[in-house]
Amino acid sequence: MRSIGRVQPQQQRFGQPLPLRSGASLADYTLVYETYGTLNADASNAVLVCHALNASHHVAGVHDDAERSVGWWDNLVGPGKPLDTERFFVIGVNNPGSCFGSTGPMSTNPATGRPYGADFPVVTVEDWVDAQVRLIDALGVGQLAAVIGGSLGGMQALSWSLRYPQRLRHCIAVATAPNLSAQNIAFNEVARRAIVTDPDFHGGHYYAHGVVPKRGLRVARMIGHITYLSDDAMEAKFGRGMKGATPNYSTQDIEFETESYLRYQGDKCSEYVDANTYLLITRALDYFDPARDFDGDLSAAFAAARCQFQLVSFTTDWRFSPERSRELVKALLDNRRDVSYAEIEAPHGHDAFLLDDARYHALLRACFDNIAKEQK
Repeated sequence: MRSIGRVQPQQQRFGQPLPLRSGASLADYTLVYETYGTLNADASNAVLVCHALNASHHVAGVHDDAERSVGWWDNLVGPGKPLDTERFFVIGVNNPGSCFGSTGPMSTNPATGRPYGADFPVVTVEDWVDAQVRLIDALGVGQLAAVIGGSLGGMQALSWSLRYPQRLRHCIAVATAPNLSAQNIAFNEVARRAIVTDPDFHGGHYYAHGVVPKRGLRVARMIGHITYLSDDAMEAKFGRGMKGATPNYSTQDIEFETESYLRYQGDKCSEYVDANTYLLITRALDYFDPARDFDGDLSAAFAAARCQFQLVSFTTDWRFSPERSRELVKALLDNRRDVSYAEIEAPHGHDAFLLDDARYHALLRACFDNIAKEQK
């Protein structure tokens, strides 16, 4: 299997305001995206990849101007890979509110001439899907062969099936849920508090002060990263291994390998993720709940769906557990929708959707093989 190689991000500007669920709107905004493969003559082979919390439009390949810039799902997308770019036209888009090129808190607010900062409007999964539809229209795609995403990306794929049921033929939602549990909302809130209580946060307008709330970002990422891994994975990777031969008997020094790993992840995140973006995206996770508009009835919410569904969960994913995927399966079966479900035994926890699990990739390869046959 080959890499796509070097890829180039593109931009699409939209002058028409984007109405948001909050009642606000986003005027004159830009989306950054990448495409891989070739759109066929009848535009029937397009697949949209939706990104999760810390990812972006850069799904596969590498960039000319950056070392170690491999796309976040490069093991899945490319020539001969499960999502084969020799058969499909793959689109990766960066959502509004992010910090990777699309209009977000770091962008200039046309009303003030200064960065939006904390004034950037709150966005939801539904808002992102509405923005994505406009990009798909601009690319000349009437109906997507599939929308795929993991975690928060899976929520976007589900939302596509409800908001634009005629615009996709397949929804592939991996390691996701119909809404966040109370515990998940709690983890997000602790992460946000770590950021906003950082003295360098300045109410979200830290750009004007020439600082970044890195301390808060580090802690937020450390909290999040714990939830992405299973207990078994952490035990296998670190156990109770210590950095030194003997303890330092310190409450401040790094004593255990686990601590070193988490601090590394926190430091890395603080260098490339915008704090305001982290607040916005975790809140979008909290708000997602398609059953809310149907008095909590998930089956009623999915009555609008028309596409075929492939749902995937992982046994050790305790943040988006298999039980949550089964809730989705039940709602779809209640509506006699075409749904396949795979529960894969994997030790990695939530991060399994990003990794090279042979059974998982074989499943997705078979799924896309079947979708490709529809083009013939």
